Amino acid sequence: MSTLQLKHIDKRFGDTVVLRDIDLEAAEGEFVALVGPSGCGKSTLLRIISGLEPTTAGEIILDGKRVNDVSAAERGLAMVFQSYALYPHMTVYQNMAFGLENTGTPKAEIERKIGDAARMLQLDVLLQRRPTQLSGGQRQRVAIGRAIVRNPKLFLFDEPLSNLDAELRVQMRAEIIALHQRLKTGMIYVTHDQVEAMTMADKIVVLRAGQVEQTGTPLELYNSPQNRFVAGFIGSPRMNFIEAVVTARDGRGLTLALAGFEPQATINVAVDPAAAAHGTAVMLGVRPEHLEVAEGAGAPDTVTVQIAQVEQLGGHGFIHCTLPTSKRSLVVQFQGQIASRAGATVTLRIPPAACHVFSTAAGEPALPPLHGAG
Repeated sequence: MSTLQLKHIDKRFGDTVVLRDIDLEAAEGEFVALVGPSGCGKSTLLRIISGLEPTTAGEIILDGKRVNDVSAAERGLAMVFQSYALYPHMTVYQNMAFGLENTGTPKAEIERKIGDAARMLQLDVLLQRRPTQLSGGQRQRVAIGRAIVRNPKLFLFDEPLSNLDAELRVQMRAEIIALHQRLKTGMIYVTHDQVEAMTMADKIVVLRAGQVEQTGTPLELYNSPQNRFVAGFIGSPRMNFIEAVVTARDGRGLTLALAGFEPQATINVAVDPAAAAHGTAVMLGVRPEHLEVAEGAGAPDTVTVQIAQVEQLGGHGFIHCTLPTSKRSLVVQFQGQIASRAGATVTLRIPPAACHVFSTAAGEPALPPLHGAG
C-alpha cells in the first residue's frame, strides 16, 4: 500500500490554465474520488499523477519520494481507462499478460497472477475470448484485471463506467467497491457522476475550473457544503435554491424573506447574525428530501406552490413545483405515493434546521451557523 501527496500542482497548456494550486493527500488504502463538471481538470490531474502528463509547477510525492521526473512505467501505478484500451487482436489472457511479459515476468508467475485475477473478476471462463466477443462490463473487468496483475501501488480510474448502461454501472460500482475492500490498495477515481463518488469513495475532492472547491468525506460534503457550487453539485436531485433577503437579526439567527411566494413567506434560520447585514440578498438552500408536504397553509415555515409535474416511482417520487412570482422551481422528494396532480397547489414546510444559507455568488463561502446551533 502507498501514500500520495500533491503539493501546489499547476498545469497550463500555453496561456490556458487547466489546474491551479492543487493540494491533495491520499492515505494508504484510501479510495479518493475526483469529481466536477466536464472541463474542470479532473482527468488531467489523474494523468499528471500517472506520469502521462507533466506538471507546470508543484510536486508529486509517492511514498514520501518526489516522482515528478519518474516515468509513468516506473511509478508502479495502474490506470484503467474509460475506453478500456484493450488490444482487439489478443485474447483476454494475452491482454492481461502483455504488460507482465514486457517486464520479463516468469511464465509461471504470469499464469498464477492471471488465474488469481480472473477468478476474482469472474473472467476465468472468458480467458480465450477476444474483446469483440465480450460485453461492455466484461471488457471493463478485463481492463481492471490487467491492472490487478501488475500489483500496483495505486489504481487510477478515469471515468471507467461512463460507457456502460445504468444497470451495469450499478453492478460494476459494487464490484469495484468489493475489489477495493479485498485488495486494500489505494484508488484515485475520476467521475462526473456524484452518485458514484458518494457511494464508493472514502474521500471526495470537488473540482471546478481547475481548482479544489472542497475536500471531505461524502457525508461532510452533503451535510456541510462550503459554498453554493458544492451544495448544488453534491446530492441527487440537486439542492433547491431560493432567493431571500435578510429582514431581521437577533441572538437566534437571521430572519429571511423568501422571494417568489404569494403570500410573502419568511423563515428563521440559525445562522450567525454577524454574517449578513439587514437587507443583504442571500440564497437559501434546502435539499429535495428535506422539504415536507404540509397540511394546510399559513403554518410557520411553510410556503404555497403550484405543482408542475409529479413523478411517481412506486416507493418514492418527486414533485416539481413552480413559484408563483419567480422563474425558479422547487423539487420535493417524497416517500411512498401521493394523489396530487399537476395544476394543484400544495403547501410545503421548509425545516429551518435543514437549511443552508449562501452568498448570492456561487463560489462564495456559506454563511456560518450560529455557534452551538444544529
